[in-house]
Amino acid sequence: MSTEHGANGGAVPAHVAIIMDGNGRWARARGLPRHAGHSAGVRPVRQCVEQAARRGVKVLTLFAFSSENWRRPREEVSRLMTLFLEALDRELDELHANRVRLRFIGERERLAPALQQRLSAAEMRTRENTGLVLVVAAAYGGQWDMVQAARGLAQRVARGELSPEAIDQAVFEDQRALAGLPGVDLLIRTGGEQRISNFLLWDLAYAELYFTPRLWPAFTTGDFDAALAEFAARRRRFGRTDEQLQADALPQVTEASR
Repeated sequence: MSTEHGANGGAVPAHVAIIMDGNGRWARARGLPRHAGHSAGVRPVRQCVEQAARRGVKVLTLFAFSSENWRRPREEVSRLMTLFLEALDRELDELHANRVRLRFIGERERLAPALQQRLSAAEMRTRENTGLVLVVAAAYGGQWDMVQAARGLAQRVARGELSPEAIDQAVFEDQRALAGLPGVDLLIRTGGEQRISNFLLWDLAYAELYFTPRLWPAFTTGDFDAALAEFAARRRRFGRTDEQLQADALPQVTEASR
């Protein structure tokens, strides 16, 4: 895990992940069809991307569509995919202009060929950008991620490229969907539910969890900042004691400084 220090002295999470929950309930409360909630959820996505970049977050991962979401009514899934495609086409130029690097994770082969092509093209276009890394999880599940990582390692062993004894945490991490990126420091879930719903099971190992009753379409930059403030106020021990943390925070006295 890693954090950066913001201008106000508080810790800023290097990697924030968001489970964007509550679109359907937001629409139902207003007497609207569910797809209206999904459409309204595009605005807070844009705002959170902009705010994450302003606050110095390095990686923002959004849970757009889970492996389990395929069980939803066919019409709703179709509308979600259409919205995904339209939002990508509409926002790509601005994301690229702001040096955002796009990365998509999940079972791409389950997506429509046209969408697969658009995702690959967006990644290719933004691959050299040096700003915020925006990861979009689509057709993604944490259990799938770990299974595909294990399968990939097994194939390498079968080909003689890797010995079983050489498989350690670092080797496994290189096989997962978020290979090369830091683990999640802060998970935000909107909508009031308090579970991780098969999202980034490996990467959330030491994440701070932040749950809010705010439904996703109503989520604001102020809500995002409130989550960052809560993160900055927490003590992250990573298995150490408070005394060890305090000792690490003390200035080190060297011979040159005496």
